[in-house]
Amino acid sequence: MKLAAAPISWGVSEVPDWGSQLAPDRVLADMRTLGIHATEAGPPGYLPADPTATRALLDSYGLRLIGGFVTAVLHDRVRRAQELAAVTRQADWLASAGAELLVLAAAAGGTGYSVSGDISDDEWRVLFESLDRVADVADQRSLRTVVHPHFGTVIERRHHVMHFLYESGFPLCLDTGHIALGGADPLEVARVAGSRVWHVHLKDLDGGLGERVRIGTLSYDDAVRRGLYRPLGDGAARIADVLEHLHAAGYNGWYVLEQDVMLDHEPAPGPPEWVARSAAYARKHG
Repeated sequence: MKLAAAPISWGVSEVPDWGSQLAPDRVLADMRTLGIHATEAGPPGYLPADPTATRALLDSYGLRLIGGFVTAVLHDRVRRAQELAAVTRQADWLASAGAELLVLAAAAGGTGYSVSGDISDDEWRVLFESLDRVADVADQRSLRTVVHPHFGTVIERRHHVMHFLYESGFPLCLDTGHIALGGADPLEVARVAGSRVWHVHLKDLDGGLGERVRIGTLSYDDAVRRGLYRPLGDGAARIADVLEHLHAAGYNGWYVLEQDVMLDHEPAPGPPEWVARSAAYARKHG
């Protein structure tokens, strides 16, 4: 199993005011202690702006960079040029830092992940055209682009995910927690996507909190504070079934431990309990 981690499991996020933000040295040291040898980048600016310095920092902890999570508003013709320019800058950094993947979320346009909604047929066409352009940018830098359904983006609910899968051919980042939060079955999505699953984010979901977020009686941020995303095996995202299916299907890409948490203080020294439990579960079932 190619097991990696992501700084969001330590509460490190690109969203403003997203709780306590742990320093890279703490997070990377915890990854090393857990026997993990690869990571995603975290939000822009979390690792050094100089990609050579990033490589040296990761090397010092026995880690390599596999990719980075990139958000962009790509369904809006007016904003597309500036958004593609921002994606290009991030792709340049990722490639220079040694990554292989650009993990793209189609942002809705607001701050954070609390507001989304359906887009028009024309906006879907613009989105798909824009994804082609992102893929070209990534290809020129020897990066592979995977599209990440994410709550609070324009690919959020089950019908968005299925529209994306049936109306395009782009590769998928299978994020079990966000797909379940949007009302889809991660196992069904994995089966429909088939060989287009090029990357996997592993997180479990508290079904009760997820339902409240879906129907709008609890905000996304408040749900995360209450433990919306659970250690693997503790929630409703069918993690064991998904892992079994992907193994049988011959999936050989990365599995990233990516349990979004929001911290109100720095946890005690050593890997947080929720990450350690998820790592053990993934190794046992993967």
